[in-house]
Amino acid sequence: MDKSVKTASTLAVAGAFAAALTMVATPGAVSAADQEKCYGIAKKGENDCKAGPGTSCAGTSTVDYQGNAWKLVAKGTCTTVKTPHGPGSLTELKRP
Repeated sequence: MDKSVKTASTLAVAGAFAAALTMVATPGAVSAADQEKCYGIAKKGENDCKAGPGTSCAGTSTVDYQGNAWKLVAKGTCTTVKTPHGPGSLTELKRP
């Protein structure tokens, strides 16, 4: 077998393997259209964004279940998420 054919075959197999690994690495990937912002459910420092004035966004919530910090969840599930302070909300909550 010609060396260039052997190299091309090896590269093709490597590419297929890499593509398969990528699909396995992200089995539950959810598109942005399938998610919604859910306020009041994030643990301290685990919010995805918006944690009030003076914060830089993701990971800046200062208390568990902070009312103005949101986390992305699957669309239609936010208000079913239970916390010690009640369910999640699609709008900002008036609690610390």
